[in-house]
Amino acid sequence: MNETLLTALALIPALVLAIVFHEVSHGWTALALGDPTAKERRRLSLNPIRHVDPVGTVLLPGILAMTGAPVFGWAKPVPVNKWRLNNPRFGMMAVAAAGPGSNLVLAAVGAVALGLVARGLTAPPEGALGVVLMSLNYFVLINIFLALFNLLPVPPFDGSHIVEGLLPAPAAEAYAKLRPFGFPLLFLLLLVIPWLFPGLGIVEKVVLPPVIWAQEQYLHLAWLVAGG
Repeated sequence: MNETLLTALALIPALVLAIVFHEVSHGWTALALGDPTAKERRRLSLNPIRHVDPVGTVLLPGILAMTGAPVFGWAKPVPVNKWRLNNPRFGMMAVAAAGPGSNLVLAAVGAVALGLVARGLTAPPEGALGVVLMSLNYFVLINIFLALFNLLPVPPFDGSHIVEGLLPAPAAEAYAKLRPFGFPLLFLLLLVIPWLFPGLGIVEKVVLPPVIWAQEQYLHLAWLVAGG
């Protein structure tokens, strides 16, 4: 099978699953803290069709992966009404943190599964087993990347809601005004500037180091589970 197609078959399902759990975690946390908006709009389902954005969840990540660019994507945001939360300031921080938190848990589950599948191997895996191990490795990496990427303090990412909740009220109000410019700023920082000025290494120096460090910790967990 073509290597690019094989990579896409391993990567895209992992990305969809990671994004779906990320979004549903926002909704369940909001419900637990008093906001039933996501439940009312039937967005607490694990059915990917309710969450997948054809462009942000499938098309764009696939293109980025095949071109060697940083892979990121998004789903249809789960609706949250901060004013229905029992404590809007704390609630929005908790709801925001729940998404990345779910991905870190999924990465741990993936690492354990990776270790169990690899247990007893004495030679490089081939065939279906090789595909399974590659898919699990991607699953761990994607969940780590999605968690840490979403913690960037750039609106509309989850990290921006956490920062906003930690700031004093006047500063939080000023910071919130950046929200409409979040996606243009993201594309500028991660795609346009690196393309125009490749020597700056924004992704390599800012985004990738913590991702690589976290991946090493999760792979060490897999190694322990495998009997290393």
